[in-house]
Amino acid sequence: MSLMMEPQATLDRAIPVVAGALALGGLAVAVLPARVTMRRELRRRWLTWAVAGPVFVGALHLGPLGGWLLAVFLGLIAVAEYGRLVRLGGGEQWVLGGAVVVLPMLCIATPHAFGLRTLALLTFLAVLPAVLSGDTSRGAERAARTVFGLVWIPVALTGLVALNGLAVAVGVAVAFGDVAAWCGGKALRHVSDTLARPLSPLSPNKTWAGVIGAGIGVAAGLGAVGGFTVTLWAAVLAGCVLGDLLESMIKREAGVKDAGTWLPGFGGLLDRIDSLLLALLLAMVVAL
Repeated sequence: MSLMMEPQATLDRAIPVVAGALALGGLAVAVLPARVTMRRELRRRWLTWAVAGPVFVGALHLGPLGGWLLAVFLGLIAVAEYGRLVRLGGGEQWVLGGAVVVLPMLCIATPHAFGLRTLALLTFLAVLPAVLSGDTSRGAERAARTVFGLVWIPVALTGLVALNGLAVAVGVAVAFGDVAAWCGGKALRHVSDTLARPLSPLSPNKTWAGVIGAGIGVAAGLGAVGGFTVTLWAAVLAGCVLGDLLESMIKREAGVKDAGTWLPGFGGLLDRIDSLLLALLLAMVVAL
Protein backbone atom coordinates (compact mmCIF):
# COMPACT_ATOMS: atom_id res chain seq x y z
CA MET A 1 0.00 0.00 0.00
CA SER A 2 1.31 3.44 -0.91
CA LEU A 3 2.33 5.78 1.86
CA MET A 4 2.44 8.83 -0.40
CA MET A 5 1.17 12.08 1.12
CA GLU A 6 -0.48 15.13 -0.36
CA PRO A 7 2.43 17.56 -0.98
CA GLN A 8 0.58 20.79 -0.13
CA ALA A 9 -0.92 19.41 3.07
CA THR A 10 2.50 18.21 4.21
CA LEU A 11 4.09 21.57 3.45
CA ASP A 12 1.32 23.42 5.25
CA ARG A 13 2.15 21.43 8.37
CA ALA A 14 5.92 21.46 7.89
CA ILE A 15 6.37 25.23 7.64
CA PRO A 16 5.14 26.08 11.19
CA VAL A 17 6.85 22.96 12.57
CA VAL A 18 10.24 23.95 11.13
CA ALA A 19 9.78 27.60 12.13
CA GLY A 20 8.82 26.61 15.67
CA ALA A 21 11.70 24.18 16.03
CA LEU A 22 14.20 26.78 14.82
CA ALA A 23 12.78 29.39 17.20
CA LEU A 24 12.95 27.05 20.19
CA GLY A 25 16.43 25.89 19.21
CA GLY A 26 17.64 29.47 18.80
CA LEU A 27 16.27 30.39 22.22
CA ALA A 28 17.90 27.34 23.80
CA VAL A 29 21.37 28.03 22.42
CA ALA A 30 21.05 31.76 23.18
CA VAL A 31 20.59 31.15 26.92
CA LEU A 32 23.29 28.49 27.29
CA PRO A 33 25.63 29.45 30.14
CA ALA A 34 29.26 30.16 29.40
CA ARG A 35 30.38 27.05 31.30
CA VAL A 36 28.85 24.80 28.63
CA THR A 37 31.88 23.72 26.65
CA MET A 38 29.98 23.20 23.38
CA ARG A 39 28.13 26.50 23.48
CA ARG A 40 29.98 28.04 20.53
CA GLU A 41 29.71 24.84 18.50
CA LEU A 42 25.98 24.49 19.17
CA ARG A 43 25.36 28.09 18.12
CA ARG A 44 27.20 27.50 14.87
CA ARG A 45 25.12 24.39 14.25
CA TRP A 46 21.92 26.31 14.90
CA LEU A 47 22.95 28.95 12.36
CA THR A 48 23.45 26.21 9.77
CA TRP A 49 20.03 24.76 10.63
CA ALA A 50 18.49 28.24 10.38
CA VAL A 51 19.62 28.43 6.75
CA ALA A 52 19.19 24.78 5.76
CA GLY A 53 15.66 24.34 7.12
CA PRO A 54 13.98 27.13 5.12
CA VAL A 55 15.99 26.25 1.99
CA PHE A 56 14.90 22.60 2.18
CA VAL A 57 11.23 23.32 2.81
CA GLY A 58 11.19 26.28 0.42
CA ALA A 59 12.66 24.27 -2.45
CA LEU A 60 10.18 21.44 -2.03
CA HIS A 61 7.38 24.03 -1.82
CA LEU A 62 8.13 24.78 -5.50
CA GLY A 63 7.06 21.27 -6.49
CA PRO A 64 8.98 18.77 -8.63
CA LEU A 65 11.17 21.49 -10.18
CA GLY A 66 12.17 22.70 -6.72
CA GLY A 67 12.92 19.12 -5.68
CA TRP A 68 15.12 18.73 -8.77
CA LEU A 69 17.00 21.96 -8.04
CA LEU A 70 17.55 20.90 -4.42
CA ALA A 71 18.74 17.45 -5.50
CA VAL A 72 21.19 18.95 -8.00
CA PHE A 73 22.52 21.50 -5.50
CA LEU A 74 23.05 18.92 -2.75
CA GLY A 75 24.19 16.21 -5.12
CA LEU A 76 26.94 18.09 -6.93
CA ILE A 77 28.52 19.18 -3.65
CA ALA A 78 28.16 15.70 -2.15
CA VAL A 79 29.69 14.08 -5.25
CA ALA A 80 32.71 16.41 -5.04
CA GLU A 81 33.22 15.56 -1.36
CA TYR A 82 32.74 11.83 -1.94
CA GLY A 83 35.14 11.87 -4.88
CA ARG A 84 37.85 13.42 -2.70
CA LEU A 85 37.24 10.95 0.12
CA VAL A 86 37.56 7.83 -2.03
CA ARG A 87 39.99 9.28 -4.61
CA LEU A 88 37.79 8.97 -7.68
CA GLY A 89 39.07 10.21 -11.01
CA GLY A 90 37.53 12.97 -13.07
CA GLY A 91 35.64 10.49 -15.27
CA GLU A 92 33.90 8.87 -12.32
CA GLN A 93 32.95 12.25 -10.85
CA TRP A 94 31.49 13.32 -14.20
CA VAL A 95 29.35 10.15 -14.23
CA LEU A 96 28.12 10.79 -10.69
CA GLY A 97 27.52 14.48 -11.36
CA GLY A 98 25.62 13.71 -14.55
CA ALA A 99 23.46 11.19 -12.71
CA VAL A 100 22.65 13.81 -10.06
CA VAL A 101 21.30 16.11 -12.78
CA VAL A 102 19.58 13.52 -14.97
CA LEU A 103 17.98 10.99 -12.60
CA PRO A 104 15.65 13.37 -10.72
CA MET A 105 14.63 15.00 -14.02
CA LEU A 106 13.99 11.57 -15.51
CA CYS A 107 11.79 10.82 -12.51
CA ILE A 108 9.76 13.96 -13.24
CA ALA A 109 9.39 13.19 -16.95
CA THR A 110 8.77 9.44 -16.67
CA PRO A 111 8.06 8.47 -13.04
CA HIS A 112 8.15 4.73 -13.79
CA ALA A 113 11.42 4.79 -15.73
CA PHE A 114 13.48 3.24 -12.94
CA GLY A 115 13.90 -0.45 -13.61
CA LEU A 116 16.40 -3.06 -14.69
CA ARG A 117 17.31 -1.16 -17.88
CA THR A 118 18.14 1.98 -15.94
CA LEU A 119 20.12 -0.04 -13.39
CA ALA A 120 22.06 -1.77 -16.17
CA LEU A 121 22.87 1.53 -17.89
CA LEU A 122 24.01 3.15 -14.63
CA THR A 123 26.29 0.20 -13.87
CA PHE A 124 27.79 0.35 -17.37
CA LEU A 125 28.48 4.08 -17.07
CA ALA A 126 29.95 3.65 -13.59
CA VAL A 127 32.58 1.14 -14.64
CA LEU A 128 33.40 2.72 -18.00
CA PRO A 129 35.98 5.34 -16.85
CA ALA A 130 38.05 2.79 -14.91
CA VAL A 131 37.93 0.25 -17.74
CA LEU A 132 38.89 2.76 -20.44
CA SER A 133 41.76 4.10 -18.35
CA GLY A 134 43.34 0.64 -18.18
CA ASP A 135 43.93 1.05 -14.44
CA THR A 136 45.29 -2.30 -13.20
CA SER A 137 46.07 -1.07 -9.67
CA ARG A 138 42.80 0.57 -8.57
CA GLY A 139 40.44 0.01 -11.49
CA ALA A 140 38.12 -2.48 -9.77
CA GLU A 141 38.09 -0.35 -6.61
CA ARG A 142 37.23 2.79 -8.58
CA ALA A 143 34.43 1.03 -10.43
CA ALA A 144 32.95 -0.42 -7.24
CA ARG A 145 33.11 2.91 -5.43
CA THR A 146 31.41 4.64 -8.35
CA VAL A 147 28.57 2.09 -8.42
CA PHE A 148 28.11 2.57 -4.68
CA GLY A 149 28.26 6.35 -5.09
CA LEU A 150 25.51 6.23 -7.72
CA VAL A 151 23.13 4.56 -5.29
CA TRP A 152 24.19 6.53 -2.24
CA ILE A 153 23.95 10.02 -3.74
CA PRO A 154 22.09 10.43 -7.10
CA VAL A 155 19.55 7.63 -6.59
CA ALA A 156 18.91 8.64 -2.98
CA LEU A 157 18.43 12.32 -3.84
CA THR A 158 15.98 11.34 -6.58
CA GLY A 159 13.71 10.62 -3.63
CA LEU A 160 13.27 14.38 -3.20
CA VAL A 161 11.24 14.21 -6.42
CA ALA A 162 9.86 10.67 -6.35
CA LEU A 163 8.46 10.87 -2.81
CA ASN A 164 6.52 14.12 -3.40
CA GLY A 165 5.12 15.35 -0.07
CA LEU A 166 6.66 12.46 1.79
CA ALA A 167 10.13 13.91 1.10
CA VAL A 168 9.27 16.86 3.37
CA ALA A 169 8.18 14.50 6.13
CA VAL A 170 11.39 12.46 5.78
CA GLY A 171 13.56 15.59 5.89
CA VAL A 172 11.81 16.95 9.00
CA ALA A 173 11.96 13.54 10.71
CA VAL A 174 15.67 13.13 9.96
CA ALA A 175 16.41 16.58 11.41
CA PHE A 176 14.40 15.84 14.55
CA GLY A 177 16.02 12.41 14.81
CA ASP A 178 19.58 13.76 14.52
CA VAL A 179 19.02 16.37 17.22
CA ALA A 180 17.20 13.92 19.50
CA ALA A 181 19.96 11.33 19.02
CA TRP A 182 22.52 13.82 20.32
CA CYS A 183 20.30 14.84 23.24
CA GLY A 184 19.40 11.25 24.06
CA GLY A 185 23.02 10.18 23.95
CA LYS A 186 23.98 12.91 26.41
CA ALA A 187 21.01 12.41 28.74
CA LEU A 188 20.65 8.62 28.83
CA ARG A 189 24.18 7.26 28.58
CA HIS A 190 24.61 7.43 32.36
CA VAL A 191 21.43 5.43 33.03
CA SER A 192 23.06 2.07 32.30
CA ASP A 193 26.17 0.58 30.78
CA THR A 194 24.09 -0.96 28.01
CA LEU A 195 22.76 2.40 26.86
CA ALA A 196 26.28 3.85 26.92
CA ARG A 197 27.64 1.04 24.75
CA PRO A 198 28.74 2.13 21.25
CA LEU A 199 26.76 0.77 18.32
CA SER A 200 29.92 0.18 16.31
CA PRO A 201 33.67 0.75 16.54
CA LEU A 202 33.19 3.03 13.52
CA SER A 203 31.85 5.78 15.79
CA PRO A 204 32.30 5.37 19.56
CA ASN A 205 30.08 8.39 20.23
CA LYS A 206 27.05 6.69 18.63
CA THR A 207 25.42 4.75 21.46
CA TRP A 208 22.21 2.85 22.15
CA ALA A 209 21.07 5.84 24.18
CA GLY A 210 21.32 7.89 21.01
CA VAL A 211 19.23 5.32 19.13
CA ILE A 212 16.44 5.72 21.69
CA GLY A 213 16.64 9.48 21.34
CA ALA A 214 16.60 9.21 17.55
CA GLY A 215 13.57 6.93 17.65
CA ILE A 216 11.65 9.46 19.73
CA GLY A 217 12.75 12.36 17.52
CA VAL A 218 11.83 10.61 14.27
CA ALA A 219 8.39 9.73 15.64
CA ALA A 220 7.87 13.33 16.75
CA GLY A 221 8.95 14.71 13.39
CA LEU A 222 6.73 12.38 11.36
CA GLY A 223 3.80 12.94 13.71
CA ALA A 224 4.17 16.71 13.57
CA VAL A 225 3.72 16.77 9.79
CA GLY A 226 1.08 14.03 9.70
CA GLY A 227 3.27 11.35 8.16
CA PHE A 228 3.68 8.79 10.91
CA THR A 229 3.41 5.10 10.06
CA VAL A 230 5.36 2.32 11.72
CA THR A 231 7.06 1.27 8.49
CA LEU A 232 8.12 4.81 7.58
CA TRP A 233 9.28 5.42 11.16
CA ALA A 234 11.45 2.29 11.01
CA ALA A 235 12.88 3.27 7.61
CA VAL A 236 13.79 6.80 8.67
CA LEU A 237 15.19 5.64 12.01
CA ALA A 238 17.40 3.11 10.25
CA GLY A 239 18.56 5.87 7.90
CA CYS A 240 19.39 8.17 10.81
CA VAL A 241 21.40 5.54 12.65
CA LEU A 242 23.11 3.66 9.84
CA GLY A 243 23.61 6.64 7.54
CA ASP A 244 25.94 8.27 10.01
CA LEU A 245 27.86 5.04 10.58
CA LEU A 246 28.16 4.51 6.84
CA GLU A 247 29.77 7.88 6.31
CA SER A 248 32.01 7.33 9.37
CA MET A 249 33.28 4.14 7.73
CA ILE A 250 34.14 6.01 4.53
CA LYS A 251 35.85 8.84 6.42
CA ARG A 252 37.85 6.48 8.62
CA GLU A 253 39.14 4.65 5.58
CA ALA A 254 40.10 8.00 4.06
CA GLY A 255 41.79 9.04 7.32
CA VAL A 256 39.79 12.24 7.83
CA LYS A 257 37.45 13.49 10.55
CA ASP A 258 35.02 15.40 8.32
CA ALA A 259 34.04 15.34 4.66
CA GLY A 260 34.80 19.06 4.37
CA THR A 261 35.44 22.22 6.35
CA TRP A 262 33.06 24.79 4.88
CA LEU A 263 29.78 24.05 6.71
CA PRO A 264 29.74 25.73 10.15
CA GLY A 265 29.28 23.27 13.00
CA PHE A 266 29.29 20.16 10.82
CA GLY A 267 32.30 20.05 8.45
CA GLY A 268 31.12 19.14 4.97
CA LEU A 269 27.76 18.62 3.35
CA LEU A 270 28.02 14.83 3.56
CA ASP A 271 28.43 15.21 7.32
CA ARG A 272 25.04 16.93 7.36
CA ILE A 273 23.07 14.80 4.88
CA ASP A 274 24.51 11.32 5.52
CA SER A 275 21.39 10.29 7.45
CA LEU A 276 19.06 11.92 4.92
CA LEU A 277 20.57 10.00 2.00
CA LEU A 278 19.96 6.58 3.51
CA ALA A 279 16.58 7.62 4.93
CA LEU A 280 15.40 8.70 1.46
CA LEU A 281 16.51 5.38 -0.03
CA LEU A 282 14.69 3.37 2.63
CA ALA A 283 11.62 5.61 2.44
CA MET A 284 11.40 4.86 -1.28
CA VAL A 285 11.58 1.15 -0.48
CA VAL A 286 8.60 1.26 1.88
CA ALA A 287 6.55 4.00 0.19
CA LEU A 288 6.78 3.54 -3.58
